[in-house]
Amino acid sequence: MTDDDRVFKALADPTRRFLLDLLFARDGRTLSELESTLEMTRYGVMKHLRVLEEAGLVVSRRSGREKFHFLNPVPIRLIHDRWIDKYTERHVAALVDLKNELEDQS
Repeated sequence: MTDDDRVFKALADPTRRFLLDLLFARDGRTLSELESTLEMTRYGVMKHLRVLEEAGLVVSRRSGREKFHFLNPVPIRLIHDRWIDKYTERHVAALVDLKNELEDQS
């Protein structure tokens, strides 16, 4: 499985996207904090976090007895640059050209 495949697999699940949104809002949350926002078992949240970590979207760090989870936006940016940005660039350039052409006519 490629890195892109892992990221797409991780992003395909709404619970994992919700966890990423929580970490985006406030980074450095513990499992207990994340678990309290979902109606699922601690083990279920841990499984989702494992998928996110395998995709590189979440990085964890231990501090004493607690484990803190942090969002890593780099894999999402790489997906954006490879799969989204190249398809939108042509449309944006066409709109800029149209704008300039219309302004030149007036």
